[in-house]
Amino acid sequence: MAATRTISQNAPPLTLQNIVLSPPVFSDSSNASSQSVPSESYGREFVPPSPLRSYFDALRAAHGPQHWWPGRTRFEIIVGAILTQNTSWTNVERAVRNLRAARMLSPQAIRRVRSVRLAQFLRPSGYFRQKAKTLKSFVNFLYASHAGSLSRLFATRTDILRAQLLALRGIGPETADSILLYAGKYPVFVVDAYTRRILERHGHAHAKLAYDKIRTMFESVLPADHQLFNEFHALIVHVGKSFCRPNNPRCSECSLSRFLPQSTLSAT
Repeated sequence: MAATRTISQNAPPLTLQNIVLSPPVFSDSSNASSQSVPSESYGREFVPPSPLRSYFDALRAAHGPQHWWPGRTRFEIIVGAILTQNTSWTNVERAVRNLRAARMLSPQAIRRVRSVRLAQFLRPSGYFRQKAKTLKSFVNFLYASHAGSLSRLFATRTDILRAQLLALRGIGPETADSILLYAGKYPVFVVDAYTRRILERHGHAHAKLAYDKIRTMFESVLPADHQLFNEFHALIVHVGKSFCRPNNPRCSECSLSRFLPQSTLSAT
């Protein structure tokens, strides 16, 4: 699948203070959102000391840009955010290919198609009947509240839109924040299982810590920049899949190993 953005790989030394990211490029006609979302240059805003800043620098230096989220349009990214619940990205890609082949990757098409038929396209992603209902719910909300326009949707203030998304069937905090960050370019940090696992192993969180408290951990110490949040989350996902695995983690090979408590490193 095509990457949603391009990032210069000829930048100066890769650190939180001087990286330069280019904006996402979409192929849909509504790519120029009229929203105004706070965004600060990494190098111009004072940021209090935090291990998370060092984590980002280490991950970026070791792994480079991740070109995430895959998707050709903002609506395709929204669809992917919904379909990726409780499944692998490989399965999401299969379902998205089905939708693309059937010309179903638009709000208008999802609105018109019968739920039973839509569910069949989504079968590879698992829980396909529930996900069909969630997609329908989102599209119905888009038309009822924003005249079917993603530009109008993403002109809504962050806290208001987040509350509206969370009120929809089948959309929880991680899905809502993925839509806000990756499709809407809001400076909202996405917390997932990889984020929790890394923070817990490094002693910065415990298993019962609430989603929003973890999100605040990142948003309170990092510049409010959607491109930074995008890249940081993508790097966390990469490390979570390749190194910080639930079983048999590869801690000694991980670029974050120097930040691990000695007791955790010894146990692995």
